[in-house]
Amino acid sequence: MKVAMVQMNVIAGDVAGNKDKGLTLISQAARKAEVVVLPEIWTIGYALKNVAQAAETMDGSLVTQMAAIARDNGVNIVAGSIPLKVDNHIYNSAIIIDRQGTVVASYDKVHLFSLYGEERFFAPGTRLGLFALGDLNAGVGICYDLRFPELFRSLALQGAQVVFVPAEWPAARGGHWRTLIQARAIENHIYVCAVNCVGEHRGGPFYGHSLLVGPEGEVVAEGSDQEAIIYGEIDLARVSEARKNMPTFTDRRPDIYWKGLNQ
Repeated sequence: MKVAMVQMNVIAGDVAGNKDKGLTLISQAARKAEVVVLPEIWTIGYALKNVAQAAETMDGSLVTQMAAIARDNGVNIVAGSIPLKVDNHIYNSAIIIDRQGTVVASYDKVHLFSLYGEERFFAPGTRLGLFALGDLNAGVGICYDLRFPELFRSLALQGAQVVFVPAEWPAARGGHWRTLIQARAIENHIYVCAVNCVGEHRGGPFYGHSLLVGPEGEVVAEGSDQEAIIYGEIDLARVSEARKNMPTFTDRRPDIYWKGLNQ
């Protein structure tokens, strides 16, 4: 399965420009890939003070346009994350659209980044992001979720072979990016497809370096610090092979992990 990681330059606050560019890049990537993946909050960036005005709805024009691209090109889209208004709440939400143009899943970011005050703008999610795209069992996390191994283990235990991670990850913590992605892949014997943005916000550059990492930690594809579409191949047989060669799932001891701890 070929994936396209759309590593776009997100301009904070330029909602119209970001949407136009994102839709163009999705269309371009759709010609060569089976799954197209975008970064986190790519429509607005970290101009969160305007998030209420920029929030999308599931039946709005942006989701409708992405669904049309998916249907017209027979491609699955993991539409990064966007500010999504549901009832009276706004979530940092990943939208998943299948090749028929149907929204098959959404995931609201569970771990909000308190260092940047995300909890002042978004409501936290309350469930895992699990979904299927044909024969692919997949999960999704968003950016800061990478620092919480429990989430990835839960996705893997419930069948995920690939976890997609849209992000806006800064260059200042670029070393953590690679280490965390490889750790989540190795410890769960899954592919991790982590798509970052490039550019900067308030003088701080984003890291780029979108990564597709295999189930033994091998780097399958990687971007630079420039806007680009990065392509890579997922071979699901490698997931089964890795789990057979290193049987950590069967050797787990969940009966003792939380004993004596306040969960």
